[in-house]
Amino acid sequence: MQILSKSKLEEALNQLGKNAELFVPLARGEESGFYPWSSYQAGSDRLMLDALNVLLPPKSVVFPQTERMYSFTSTGPAVEIKETFESPQPRIIFGLRACDAAAIACFDDVFLTMGFIDSFYQARRDNTTIVAHACYEPGANCFCEAMGVDPTEPVNADVIIRDAGEVYIWESKSSKGEKLTAALGSLLENKEAAAPGLKPFQQQANYEGVAEKLKGMFEDPIWEQLAATCQTCGICTYVCPSCYCFDIQVKSWGEEGYRFRCYDSCMYSEYTQMAGGHNPRGNERERFRNRFLHKLQFFSERYGKPLCTGCGRCIVACPAGINIVEIINNIKEADTSVRA
Repeated sequence: MQILSKSKLEEALNQLGKNAELFVPLARGEESGFYPWSSYQAGSDRLMLDALNVLLPPKSVVFPQTERMYSFTSTGPAVEIKETFESPQPRIIFGLRACDAAAIACFDDVFLTMGFIDSFYQARRDNTTIVAHACYEPGANCFCEAMGVDPTEPVNADVIIRDAGEVYIWESKSSKGEKLTAALGSLLENKEAAAPGLKPFQQQANYEGVAEKLKGMFEDPIWEQLAATCQTCGICTYVCPSCYCFDIQVKSWGEEGYRFRCYDSCMYSEYTQMAGGHNPRGNERERFRNRFLHKLQFFSERYGKPLCTGCGRCIVACPAGINIVEIINNIKEADTSVRA
């Protein structure tokens, strides 16, 4: 097998960053997320490959928070598209965990299947290589296994690295992975190393059968109870690796302008506000219900898997202490036979 010594890690990152924009998990001030390796500042930033998850997921690499789509000119009623901004720049996401890799697989389902190809997403995704970091010791808020994610075998990975003490086991999984392997050359060695065994999860979510049960719970009073403390601040949607709600806006001056899209949140009333003033999800309970039905039922019905990948970020970030594991278990245990 091939291994990468941890003593050669920075040299390897420098090598990979020569021909692609390389994103790695970094702690930067009070924040942590996937930032360009080229922006790393020794002494102030900290590489966080040893951490289970950084706060901000790597979804912004393939689906930016703000993305210019095309520029245009308009003369009267006629509009001419001047330039589209589909980005073919090579990118590498290094060190994301199985939950984040599974979330990108959900993005692939949304933007690349069911008869429609989002060309902006496709341009980024086709030119992105994923180096996933296998997990063996779940954190206090991790529950990916309950959501159908194998933490030791990340999906969508072009390379999987496994922490084996002083070295990383390096496993190429695709042609993209083979190119990265070749780029590292002699930095990789052929040696035997053993990965650790998977330790038990502390969070126990019982998702089996929940998607089917939710079909009959749209008007259930349980949503009033579950949503009681929600502030609809939307932080759960921004730290979530699989949320993809967005808005499209236009910036124009005179006869010129451009369209761009940016993150939005189903937790905001403006998200479903119609031009005439009507809002089908006007109160907090309705927006709360929609979020969890989408995560746990609607996405599963369309794509065969939940939209939650069990990373636990929303549990950590929620100022009201709302816990999606408790929501899943409450739905599972709810006795709907006695309710009208």
